[in-house]
Parts: sequence; structure tokens; C-alpha cells
Amino acid sequence: MDVHLRSMLLGITSAVVLSIAAALAESHDQDAARQAVESGEILPLADILAAVRGKLPGEVVGVEIESKNGHWIYEFRVLDGKGHLYEVYVDARSGEIDQTKEK
Repeated sequence: MDVHLRSMLLGITSAVVLSIAAALAESHDQDAARQAVESGEILPLADILAAVRGKLPGEVVGVEIESKNGHWIYEFRVLDGKGHLYEVYVDARSGEIDQTKEK
């Protein structure tokens, strides 16, 4: 087999494996977040949105949830009327805004 073709196939295979690994990790994170909500460890997204909606600098255009060292954080992407993008970090347990930063 041609060395160039072999290198290309190795690159494609590596990319596929990494994509699958990322998808499995994301699926695991979603399962862990669902379990945390069901056990009452964290508040559901709907409750968080109701608590912070009037405190945000604009409209929510994206949201993620992540756990670092057992501490769950909702990360909102918020776009204001002037087109400025913000990241707003909200404690998933208390619903309190931890940090807001402009991107």
C-alpha cells in the first residue's frame, strides 16, 4: 500500500475514533446530569431559567451543563440587543449567578 494512502487512512481512522470517544463522553455527561436532577442534587434547567431570566444581560442563545470536581455549573451563552455575547455561569445547585463575562 502506498505510504501516502496509508497515512491518510490512519488520519481518517484516528479522527473517527476521537469523534466516537467525544460522543460517548458527552452522552455520559448528559446521563450524569440527568441523574443529578432526578436525585435532587441540582435544579432542572427550567427552574434555573425561571430564577435568572430577569438577571441576564440579554437572550439565552445556548446552554451547557458541566461538573467539575463534583460542582455542577450551567453555562449560558447570552446575546444582548447590541450583539454582545456573554457567558453566564450559574450554580446548578442554588440557581445563583456565579460569574458573567463578555466574550
